[in-house]
Amino acid sequence: MSTITTKPVFTSQFLEPKTQHPKVKLTTFIKPKYETKDSKYPYVLTPWDLPFLSATYIQNGLLFPKPKHCSIEDLLESLKDSLSHTLVHFYPLAGRLATQVDENRHECMLSVDCNKGPGVRFIYATLDMTMFDILSPKDVPSAVHSLFDHNGAVSHDGHTQPLLSVQVTELLDGIFIGVSMNHMLADGTSFWHFWNMWSEIHNANDEKKIFISCPPVFNQWFDGDCYGRSIPLPFTHPDEFISRYEAPDLKERFFHFSSASIAKLKARANEEMDTHKISSFQALTALVWRSIVRAKRLAHDQVSHCGLSINNRHRLDPPLPQNYFGNSINVIKATTTAGELLEHNLGWAALLVHQSIAHHTNEAVHDLLKEWLQSPFVYQLEPSSSFYTLVMMNSPRFDIYGNEFGLGKAVAVRSGRGMNKFSGVVVSYPGYEGGGSVDLEICLPLDSMEALESDEEFMAAVSLPPLSSKHLTV
Repeated sequence: MSTITTKPVFTSQFLEPKTQHPKVKLTTFIKPKYETKDSKYPYVLTPWDLPFLSATYIQNGLLFPKPKHCSIEDLLESLKDSLSHTLVHFYPLAGRLATQVDENRHECMLSVDCNKGPGVRFIYATLDMTMFDILSPKDVPSAVHSLFDHNGAVSHDGHTQPLLSVQVTELLDGIFIGVSMNHMLADGTSFWHFWNMWSEIHNANDEKKIFISCPPVFNQWFDGDCYGRSIPLPFTHPDEFISRYEAPDLKERFFHFSSASIAKLKARANEEMDTHKISSFQALTALVWRSIVRAKRLAHDQVSHCGLSINNRHRLDPPLPQNYFGNSINVIKATTTAGELLEHNLGWAALLVHQSIAHHTNEAVHDLLKEWLQSPFVYQLEPSSSFYTLVMMNSPRFDIYGNEFGLGKAVAVRSGRGMNKFSGVVVSYPGYEGGGSVDLEICLPLDSMEALESDEEFMAAVSLPPLSSKHLTV
């Protein structure tokens, strides 16, 4: 058996393989293994959930080597059975959205009917490609998007489409498990919490499948007198609040940063500003912000934003439990002009990022929530302004590579079209080797991406990925 060694993502000269599409072999629906008392009642959506009504589904998946110890039929049965057990705990994901419209008041109220619809869609498909075909091209192959269900769907589609869909694609030498989850039901923390518990149940013996180590908390947190009641939205027709964003032609590439490289960035940023406040991720964010602004060749006086999707759970007083299920995030911004950003050093930019995070306190979270309650709105992606905006999504702290499903450690993580792909979006993941390493998936137009790969400061921090011949075989 011969071995294949992948080359670094920033020097690979492989061409993208001819675009192929998976062949669907099976589509079925999975319900919770048994009904719970809470699942009989409507699941109330919070002021943190409702703004994501026009957002695309969260789509992330893991690539595993094909198992040698079990057949694909056995694997599919074990995945479906463990998914059914997992849905007992995450029961809202098996339902559908429901809306009550009041034409006289020109408003509507949304909730989840946990018993509506056939359940979670489970798809088995095959694709005549190898793991090497997926991982070796310089750009993420377009075929990766076909490894997910719900492409092009937005959260509102959850009225007629499953709130959760799982697609298991059998490659020639691998298995890709792609999960698409309605963004009104979950943020990144909740999305990977579901994965972690599904993997835990899958790996447990039959007697322990009814228990999980970290059950989701569904006591939806509201502010003041909003606890436990539906919040009306000032709309009666989807055309008033739904927009479907078509991403331009972008390149998606992964860049790896070792823990040692990130430690150097942190030390440099703190030294430049004579402080110890700047964290590793803040220093890395500053590097990416400055590098992308250079790559986009923005005008000196052009305002540039660095947005960060930030978890509110531990910032509240009292804090929410980390296993609070739903959305509990805000996007905060550090803002300056392109000229100021590049005239100052890395530490200056990192301190700007640090300050924007430090100002997002318990009081700031409550203020944002009160503003929304006074004038409810739905998030809309604005392509015209996204060119000047960098948005850091996801988190390298999520337990991604701990999800094994009896297949061993995953080789890589990949995302679908439903991750709000626009120019300047950066999706962060923990590096394969752990230890504080980080992988960044960056989306840019071709000319900007080529400029980024020629940026000396940026490329000096990029590390060789740890993936080697021991992980890929043919």
